[in-house]
Amino acid sequence: MFKERVVFVHGAGSFGAAAWPKQHGVALAYDALFLRRHGFDPVAEPLETDFAADAGIVLGALADDGRGAAGGHVVAHSQGAIAAMMAAVERPDLVQSLTLVEPACLSLTAELPATAAHRALMEPLFDVRHSLGDEDFHREFVRRVFAAHAPLHGAPGEVAADNAREARRLRLQAPAWEAPLHIVPGVPTLVLTGGWEPLYEEIAGYLVETGARHRTAPGGHRPQDSPEGDRAIRSFIADVVRSRHARAS
Repeated sequence: MFKERVVFVHGAGSFGAAAWPKQHGVALAYDALFLRRHGFDPVAEPLETDFAADAGIVLGALADDGRGAAGGHVVAHSQGAIAAMMAAVERPDLVQSLTLVEPACLSLTAELPATAAHRALMEPLFDVRHSLGDEDFHREFVRRVFAAHAPLHGAPGEVAADNAREARRLRLQAPAWEAPLHIVPGVPTLVLTGGWEPLYEEIAGYLVETGARHRTAPGGHRPQDSPEGDRAIRSFIADVVRSRHARAS
């Protein structure tokens, strides 16, 4: 039986299927792909952020499903939302829906207060990241993030670093406000947030003004891990599929 494709794009912490533990069952109903963004590899050395390469990875996953069909649904978390939006702008014909979970789309809301405050806190650190060691950057990143956000909720940058490779990868991530983002025209979009942090609620509000739906669920920066968040993702994709099939019939 034909299964529509769903592509999952991780944020700055875990990658591939490990970043989406509650969504593995999506493969029962859909052709699910759990991507690895540019520079995320369990063995190879981390690489600098390349926003265009990330978007290309998403588009590559949507371009052909091996059965002569193309396109699908994209579910993206945190910085992964940047690649998802860029892919949808470049090829809206391939992106049937967008689900953006706590999207780090700061370049869209650069002039708004919560985003401006976050950038003012973090930009001085990013400005010197290439002159710092990996552990020093990670330590200061954690200090700044937790100075502004309650630890029990998790942190916007997913700051845990269990080994030297993860600490280096964090230092090499470009700040989200540098991403060349534009509004995605005509693609059904859900924004899922944890309702805990003004920064992400501000971004969600901006996207709602452009036509997106907005839902909240428990889980801090990872609402996709809660039953409510997982249900919201699956329900949204199913609604888009039903609507498209109804229009086609």
